[in-house]
Amino acid sequence: MYLGRVVGCVWCAAKDRELEGQRLLVVQPITPELKPTGKRIVCTDAMGAGAGEIIYWVRGREASLPFLPRLVPTDTTIVGIVDTIHVPEAAGGVRAPGKRHARRGRPAA
Repeated sequence: MYLGRVVGCVWCAAKDRELEGQRLLVVQPITPELKPTGKRIVCTDAMGAGAGEIIYWVRGREASLPFLPRLVPTDTTIVGIVDTIHVPEAAGGVRAPGKRHARRGRPAA
């Protein structure tokens, strides 16, 4: 799953018949620290998310599962709306004391 923020919506007059009734939202992927990362994407919405909300989304085959038994042709879907995010201070690049981390090309000792 990935974090994102809803930044817009997509309206389509012509689309695949299996997308009828599905909301399409524009999502900006974000880091756990809420900083934008990567390009914006279009997701189907299985949760009723709104503009500005922080959400989590999935991609690949799992993106169509929330709509079963319908077979919706999607590869990205919003599957949750985030209430809170807690990121410990040890995360975000600061190493926890006593932990050894692998460097590129070298196994952890």
